[in-house]
Amino acid sequence: MLSHAPQKPLAITMGEPAGVGPELITRLWRARNEHDLPPFVCCGAVDALKVYAPDIPYELVTDVSSVPLVFSSALPVFDISLQEPVQPGTPSPSNGKAVIAAIDAAVAMVLSGKVSGIVTAPIHKAVLYNCGFDAPGHTEYLARLCGMTDDSSVMMLAAQNLRVVPVTVHIALKDVPRALTADKIVHVGMVTAHDLKNRFGISNPRIAIAALNPHAGEDGAMGIEEATHIQPAVWALRDQGINVSKPLPADTLFHTDARINYDAVLCMYHDQALIPLKTIDFWGGVNITLGLPIIRTSPDHGTALPLAGKNTARHDSMLAAIKMAADMYEKQAR
Repeated sequence: MLSHAPQKPLAITMGEPAGVGPELITRLWRARNEHDLPPFVCCGAVDALKVYAPDIPYELVTDVSSVPLVFSSALPVFDISLQEPVQPGTPSPSNGKAVIAAIDAAVAMVLSGKVSGIVTAPIHKAVLYNCGFDAPGHTEYLARLCGMTDDSSVMMLAAQNLRVVPVTVHIALKDVPRALTADKIVHVGMVTAHDLKNRFGISNPRIAIAALNPHAGEDGAMGIEEATHIQPAVWALRDQGINVSKPLPADTLFHTDARINYDAVLCMYHDQALIPLKTIDFWGGVNITLGLPIIRTSPDHGTALPLAGKNTARHDSMLAAIKMAADMYEKQAR
């Protein structure tokens, strides 16, 4: 167990039961001592877990206060029944409600103070849409459960010595300039600074601001968004006492020497953030949701349906997500 393990366990949602989530959860429970893992409870179907690991002991729990005692000898499960048996690699729309119920249960646990945070295994959104799921995605649904608006949360990706925060996320590149407003940059910057301080233990976070255009627009020769959108946001953030850079050319922001000068980078679009992170650590990246009243991490990969049940999926990202959530709770508690 971690030397400063959280007093409360983590909750891990099973995600899509036909994907790699249940397989990775059971595998990491087997390796709990090897990886010095904190206690956790799986919110999901014990029948799904048994498909991937029929030989390990399970303990059904309704009171999660027992999880730290159970964890050393059995995988604690807050059981949620499925409608159909699991076939690895083949999602069933009938099981979508159980996936949603697992998320609901985990969020209820953390909001009530029974667990320290949640780690979410990947979901298959197309399956969930067929059973009434109306949120744009996993993160927005979590925000709603916390009583917040869809756009209140912020996505951070973290890997070895790099944290990146995309200001715009899943939109076409041609739509980024229109979606990129000074207000949006300010919101993302303030949420990032707050959580770096309160959940990462960084007393004066240093945030680099990536420019949108090559050479930071080169005084308007390659674009004006740096002057019209990004620099006004920089001034506004500095007025709030937040330590942010001017808009910097993205092509020189991510090499080894540059990364020692900041604690996170605000990137203007999805690939500007994810290409450097996945180049540095393709397998071990963690998706972290900032701006919510709860700690939430997840592996930086999808359901990996073609790998489910074959015991070939790598667990690096799920392992890093568990350790990251425990570390964030410890730093927040301090």
